[in-house]
Amino acid sequence: MTARELAINILYKIENAESYSNIEIDKEFNKYDIDPVEKGLASELVYGVLTWKITLDEIIKRYSSIKLRKISPWILNILRIGIYQIVFLDRIPISAAVNESVNLAKKYGHEASSRFTNAILRKIEKNEMEKLLEYISKKPILEDEIISIVTSHPLWLVDELLKEYDKKFLTTLLDANNVKPEITLRTNTLKTTREELLKLLSLKGIDCKAGNLPASIKVKKMNDFSNQLFVVQDEAAQLAALKLMPKQGDIVLDACSSPGGKTTYLAELMNNKGKIDAWDIHEHRVKLVENLAQKLGINIINAKLNDATTYNPELNEHYDKILLDVPCTGIGVIRKKPDIKWTRTIEDKEELMITQEKILNANSNYLKHGGRLVYSTCTIFADENHNQIEKFLSSHNDYKMVEEIKLFPHINDTDGFYIAVLERK
Repeated sequence: MTARELAINILYKIENAESYSNIEIDKEFNKYDIDPVEKGLASELVYGVLTWKITLDEIIKRYSSIKLRKISPWILNILRIGIYQIVFLDRIPISAAVNESVNLAKKYGHEASSRFTNAILRKIEKNEMEKLLEYISKKPILEDEIISIVTSHPLWLVDELLKEYDKKFLTTLLDANNVKPEITLRTNTLKTTREELLKLLSLKGIDCKAGNLPASIKVKKMNDFSNQLFVVQDEAAQLAALKLMPKQGDIVLDACSSPGGKTTYLAELMNNKGKIDAWDIHEHRVKLVENLAQKLGINIINAKLNDATTYNPELNEHYDKILLDVPCTGIGVIRKKPDIKWTRTIEDKEELMITQEKILNANSNYLKHGGRLVYSTCTIFADENHNQIEKFLSSHNDYKMVEEIKLFPHINDTDGFYIAVLERK
């Protein structure tokens, strides 16, 4: 199976089985003995289409006599990957992108499908984005629709964010969401130092450099993540753990811990001395925390099944430090998980805000007086962030805000992230 055929199969399953790209990619890659170069191209095509779907569809609309909703899902995705290759990838000849797409249209459609595909792709040029911008500038289209089309973000999301950010800021932010970031590693300081790890990676021919935080390393490209000396973790997530400032011997709660990145960093900051209770609501996700701790050589984490929204009076004033990395819309990690653009809804936001409030209210009781609590999310909605904390502080006068941090991809080169540092008086 070729990379392009693999890509349209994965895209079809993502859309119709409502699955996630990383899960479907892993499933399909495990089915076939495929050359690593072909796997790389298949991944590029899948993530490229998921990133630019609205824009690609607008280009198709310009040249298609058939309404999008009446085009077969298979043919639509063949057109999308064909256009993506021509417009966004420099290393692939236009003829290869067109010919392969036409062949796939024959296989997954019929003779008319292949002629239709050929007719559209023959019209596509490298400067299609510029042509699209010129085209929509002459149409009676509202500003939010233009932003949605050119940045390929759903209209509801653009509208919600325009309530909080001005047009220039938002457009730059959404553009940054469409740029694949470098990989960020966090050094396992229980096993090595960042300097030693940088040397080791360099010896393996990996292009790397020190990051902005004490344990972080930026990597251009790598394939093997099994090493015990590091984990993949964005600097925003690392900062959330650092801001909790855990010490050796502390009793710490990570109430929403899976998959364990922040939990294990807390343990490393504590030099693996003390105790961390790590909760999650799903058994298989508790296992993820246990597995990561074991891989990194950490033994102070007690991972267990527990619902953080449920208040337990037996734990009142039990913990020195508490991390609440609460469930959120995840809008801040779109550049790594473009699926979020198409799976999240405004209704999700409203439901998650209720969960966040419950977690904050319940777990705040568990902190000792004089202790520190960090509330964090990987979203950029004020309702899930600042407004949530303001509401909490208005009804909890035993708490005070120490620090508030907002991170954005286009400013900080991190995930979009929010961190509120609170202390109990």
